[in-house]
Amino acid sequence: MKDVGVAWVTGASSGIGRAVALELARAGVTVAATARRADPLQSLKEEAAGFGGRVAAYPGDVTERDGIADVAGRIADELGPIDLAILNAGAFIPVRAAPFDVDAFHRTFDVNLGGTVNCLGAVLPAMTSRRGGKVVLVASVTGYGGLPTSAAYGATKAALINLAESLKFDLDALGVGIQLVNPGFVDTPATQKNAFRMPALLPVDEAARRIVEGIGRGGFEITFPKRFTYALKLLRLLPYPAYFKLVAKATGWDGRSGG
Repeated sequence: MKDVGVAWVTGASSGIGRAVALELARAGVTVAATARRADPLQSLKEEAAGFGGRVAAYPGDVTERDGIADVAGRIADELGPIDLAILNAGAFIPVRAAPFDVDAFHRTFDVNLGGTVNCLGAVLPAMTSRRGGKVVLVASVTGYGGLPTSAAYGATKAALINLAESLKFDLDALGVGIQLVNPGFVDTPATQKNAFRMPALLPVDEAARRIVEGIGRGGFEITFPKRFTYALKLLRLLPYPAYFKLVAKATGWDGRSGG
């Protein structure tokens, strides 16, 4: 990460975001860590003390458009231009067809998709102006195809995949990098809510290491573990009857009621 002076990591209070912030700090990067709660960010800052880089806490809510723009502005003013923005903030609320929770869908959309767009709006103008920098959108393999209880979460991750693909055409010409992270199942507070089997579950520290390595290596998509995630890509090519049957069997969802 020798070309990265300042990295902004959202959703840094727990899970993948927290682990990525620590991994970057170990690599000598100055990390601006953002999440809604200040206390976990302070704990993160203290854990990174003595690393080659450091963590600075910048609390903020990605769903607040003006507020998160102010956060990005303060980071640039106080630490320097944001070279790398890892837009990771997300919420996972398991949903079912019955009862159908409309509020859960909107809360998920507001954070995962709307929050990412707000953060892009906060960093892209400066990056495109100087023709430099990189944004990394953290999506998920749940965006490849529907999975049990993931109708809200998976819909946002599919949207993020499309968003990253679409933006790449413009950003390539504007000198700004963009990468997409599609992890398999990672052991975080979010996945612990899943009510189905999660094949190839990875420890969060291992996932963070692979993400940071992937950012340094370049390329568009960072996905892992590939034997699992590429199998999901191939699964998506099957006719729907086969897709639903195989996913239900793999997740232990076959034979369950829909409520």
